[in-house]
Amino acid sequence: MNLVIDSGNTSIKLGLFKNGTLEKVFTTNDYNQLARIITGFDIKRSIISSVRKDQDIIKEKILFKVNPLLLSSGLQLPFKNNYETPQTLGPDRIAGVAGAYYLYPGKSSLVIDAGTCITYDFIDKEKNYYGGAISPGISIRFKALNAFTAGLPLVEKEEDISFIGKSSKGSILSGVLNGATAEILGMIGEFKKNDQELNVIMCGGDARFFERRLKETIFVVPDLVLIGLNSILEYNERFL
Repeated sequence: MNLVIDSGNTSIKLGLFKNGTLEKVFTTNDYNQLARIITGFDIKRSIISSVRKDQDIIKEKILFKVNPLLLSSGLQLPFKNNYETPQTLGPDRIAGVAGAYYLYPGKSSLVIDAGTCITYDFIDKEKNYYGGAISPGISIRFKALNAFTAGLPLVEKEEDISFIGKSSKGSILSGVLNGATAEILGMIGEFKKNDQELNVIMCGGDARFFERRLKETIFVVPDLVLIGLNSILEYNERFL
């Protein structure tokens, strides 16, 4: 069984794969709980991806089971990385692109990860990765309006919003949520100018929220990063 660990900005996700199939997913923020979660599983291989500086902490907690790979741009990848500064490329973005290529080989894909940040990553049908874009996620936008203005309140996401805000809260909800939706639609449109057959794959905590508001055909794959991590782990078996 393969253990893949994605330590993101808000939580740590663990995925357990057997014969290429994701069988179990766990979410935690307790490093000590990592060991307790995996105690009862027969784990042969593992990989850790982290946007925090906690890879060594996680590795220490699971060493009683397996010695994991640590995901970085220096690891062997199942696609060609053309990013000009590969050392600055987030491991979550690497894993998302790997997941897209694994699910849709031979097709170009745009990966949109709608989490703490909204990231856009493009891989073509010849498995060349070029890069993409990064913008603030919904929660960051709400917090910025509250932190950098004198009188605007801190607002949280709501499902039902009006396009025309009739209060400060309503105006913030409209500006942030409708604005982020318009941004995503605009980015998809720009990427599709060069490839009308482009797959659009969305993941991240706000993916379902945007799915209901987008007029484009998209595939929401909540566990895309975990799937990508497992494909990278399997790919690296040939080099060990």
